[in-house]
Amino acid sequence: MSDSRKILAIYSYMDLLIDTIKELRSKGFEDIRAFSPVPSHEIEDALDRGYEPSKVKYFTLCGAILGACVGAAFTVLTSLDWPIVTSAKPIVSVPPYMIIIFECMILIGGLSTFLGLIINSRLRKNVDPIHYDERFSNDKFGILVTVDSGDFEQVEHILRDFGSEELKLNGEVLEEKVIEEETEEEKPAEAAADEKPVETEEEKPAEAAADKKESDS
Repeated sequence: MSDSRKILAIYSYMDLLIDTIKELRSKGFEDIRAFSPVPSHEIEDALDRGYEPSKVKYFTLCGAILGACVGAAFTVLTSLDWPIVTSAKPIVSVPPYMIIIFECMILIGGLSTFLGLIINSRLRKNVDPIHYDERFSNDKFGILVTVDSGDFEQVEHILRDFGSEELKLNGEVLEEKVIEEETEEEKPAEAAADEKPVETEEEKPAEAAADKKESDS
C-alpha cells in the first residue's frame, strides 16, 4: 500500500477554488478539504457532490419522537399521581395534554438537531498546523488534498493548471519544475558551429601547387 501525502493549494479567487474541486472530483479524488475566509454555499455544494444527503434530519426526527413521548409520559403520570377529579371528566384527558406534548417535542427535537449538526459538521477533526495557512482567515482560499504517492504528480498538475498561487507540502513551498528544452531552431545552429570545414580532394592539389611556386621563386 502506497503512502498518502497531503498537498495544500492556495487561491485568491473562489471561482478557481470551486473549479479545482470539481476537477478533482471528476478524477476520482475524494479526500478533499477546503478553507475559506467566508461562508460559501457554492463551496459546500462542490464538496458535497457524490456524498449521501445530510444525516441531521434523522437526529431531528428521533428527537421529536422522543420529545413527544416524554411530554405524554410527563402529563399522564402527573395526572395519575395527583388526580384532580372534576365532575365526571376523566383524570387522563389527551386534548389538554397536546400543548405540553407539542412543546416537549419541539424542545428535544431542536436540541437533537443541534447535536446532530455538531457531530456531522466534523468540527472535532482538527487540522495539523503545517497543513494550514493563516491567510485563510484573511483573504485567501485553500484546498487540502490527501492522495497516494503515485497520484501526487497528477494532483499537483491539476492544482497548478487551475490557477493555484502556491503549493505546500508539509509546510514547505513546492517549486514548479521547469525543464529547459532546446528549440528546433537552436539545435541546427549549435550543430553548424561545432562542425569543422573539411578539405576536399580537389582543394589539396591546388594548395600543393601554390606552395611549390612560392618555394621556386
